[in-house]
Amino acid sequence: MPLAPDSPLSICFPNDPKALKALADAGFSSAADIASHFPFRHEDRRHFAPWPTSESDSPLSIRGRVTDSRQLRSGFRKPFVEVTLEPIDSLGLLPPVILRWFNLPWLHKSFAADMEVIAFGKIKAATHGRLVIDHPEYEILSDDSTDAAIHMDRITPVYRAPNGIPQKTLRRAAFLVLSSADPDAWPDILPPPSPNSDFSGLSRLTALRDLHFPPSEESSERARRYLALEEFFVLQLHVLRRRLAILALQGAPHCGPGLLLNRWLDSLPFPLTSAQLRCIDGIRSDLASPSPMHRLLQGDVGSGKTFVAIAAILLAVESGAQAVLMAPTRILASQHALTFHRWLHPLGLRIALLTGARSDDAQALSSLSADNPPHIIIGTHAVLHGNRLANPGLIVIDEQHKFGVAQRNALAAQSSAPDVLVMTATPIPRSLTMTLYGDLDLSTLDEMPAGRQPITTAVRINPDPVQIAAFLRSQFAAGRQAYLVFPLIDESSSLAVRAATREVETWRTRLPDHQLGLLHGRTPADEKDDLMERFRANSIHALCATSVVEVGVDIPNASVILIFDADRFGLAQLHQLRGRVGRGPHKSFCILITNGDNPDTTARLQLLEKTSDGFAVAEADLRIRGPGDLMGTAQSGLPDLRLGDLIRDTPLVRTARRLASSILEADPSLSGPHRHLLPLLSPPPPLPSSPA
Repeated sequence: MPLAPDSPLSICFPNDPKALKALADAGFSSAADIASHFPFRHEDRRHFAPWPTSESDSPLSIRGRVTDSRQLRSGFRKPFVEVTLEPIDSLGLLPPVILRWFNLPWLHKSFAADMEVIAFGKIKAATHGRLVIDHPEYEILSDDSTDAAIHMDRITPVYRAPNGIPQKTLRRAAFLVLSSADPDAWPDILPPPSPNSDFSGLSRLTALRDLHFPPSEESSERARRYLALEEFFVLQLHVLRRRLAILALQGAPHCGPGLLLNRWLDSLPFPLTSAQLRCIDGIRSDLASPSPMHRLLQGDVGSGKTFVAIAAILLAVESGAQAVLMAPTRILASQHALTFHRWLHPLGLRIALLTGARSDDAQALSSLSADNPPHIIIGTHAVLHGNRLANPGLIVIDEQHKFGVAQRNALAAQSSAPDVLVMTATPIPRSLTMTLYGDLDLSTLDEMPAGRQPITTAVRINPDPVQIAAFLRSQFAAGRQAYLVFPLIDESSSLAVRAATREVETWRTRLPDHQLGLLHGRTPADEKDDLMERFRANSIHALCATSVVEVGVDIPNASVILIFDADRFGLAQLHQLRGRVGRGPHKSFCILITNGDNPDTTARLQLLEKTSDGFAVAEADLRIRGPGDLMGTAQSGLPDLRLGDLIRDTPLVRTARRLASSILEADPSLSGPHRHLLPLLSPPPPLPSSPA
């Protein structure tokens, strides 16, 4: 019976309730569930090896005749099964091969003398010079055998097995589904490939068949790339539809003549970089347009994003609009408030800080009358709650990857088509920019301000704490300060890594003449504020902390950051932590401490010794950890990538964007010839309506 994607698996297994139950228990109910459960590797079982006479380095296929099958027991061990195979045409001159299974005592009944069997596995030498394959895959050949064609004598798929479901059950289900699939019920998602394309002649159903049961290694990779392009294409439709929804809004220009901006620029004791000025010009053009701005500003640690944000805010405020700056943590919001008060106080602007502390927020707002609302609101997610925003014309979101799309849209929904500027200090590889942030225009700060101190980075394997303490004392004697960063707040019984609450006491005994503070995610808000004030005033010499200091801590006097169990952090996160030092005129150091147990991990950390380029670090992190870990795609509202690789498949990302752009240009609502794509897409995130 021809199968559609929603066909129940009972059609494939009408007489095998055991297999059907195993599939259902593992979460498979339809043909599409099976077809989209992709193999993670293949085994080449196309060729029978010459009959083995010694161990093999890799698995191989052999074909032989059963001469014996028995259940055995060795001492107190559980019973095991041994099946003896000999070559079919042997004259007894070649050694037999023993197929052996443990804890499957019933299996010996499946074999009888003179049966022909295909077995696949790695040959190893056992006692008495015997050759053994432990737990091989096998097929018993008979005149009516069909399973042999599924599992043997081909490039065979190997699947991840949820609930421990047998490989044969998964493989047989995939074979039955794909061989019975109705081509008309499995339409292509991608536009038809051109005759000179790499995918010429390939359809979605053919690609699925070739990915599961490829006729050659080349066809397997071609199928993977086709289906990866399909993933990227659907993802691009998501982000470009979101972008079209934004462009369809009619907002209001939020760009004054620039008098405030010029006054502020004239007051600065240093010139902005050419990259900062270029980004400000792009933002000025966006703000002057009635279409709302949706722009991503990215730059390395210390590249000066905050000053670009201040420029954008001044342009918006001068037009009569309120500006909102949203930060992911109270520490970062407070740091921004200090920076804004420092640089904008001479301009007479009203600034309110909202961090979620009711008394502080109430005081901040009550000090400003309804007739005199703040020009600038700086806050955490607290700005999302209650009717606290007048009608902001500009929203700036710092450390965008710490927020989900839903939070970004909730903030934007408090105003009518506001301009939105999102910022990140985690440089984003181009392929990821086109996917996760494909709905945003891009500005990049690719130049560092003059005078930024280079940071000496060193990886140290189990250094002597006495030497570390001596180094810290020398820095304290010179008036400097330090961060000691640990991966955990409290000790864990399952992880052999350092915890801040324990280590702060250890280091207080090693540095008895110096003040050490403790900061982590559970530190009460008032205590955090007090700690940061004391650290800023140099009454605390070292701050023992978790990665909570990754963003928002700007202490120019801090010259050392020690990161313990550095292998527990991602490269991009380590680069962010490294950026906590080198902010003043002093020589600065980042020491990455690891136990050195894993040479690959140590080599990964040593990349930070070689480069201070955040974009190079981000590329490496993307290769190692994937886009979800790097940028929090779980919060993006976008589908996961299962076959696409954002590093290896960057050309496919570009192709997918071109294809999606072409389709949406011709059919923006996907209500015409491409309406079959709509079920693949969730609706665009809700956006504020245009003002009447």
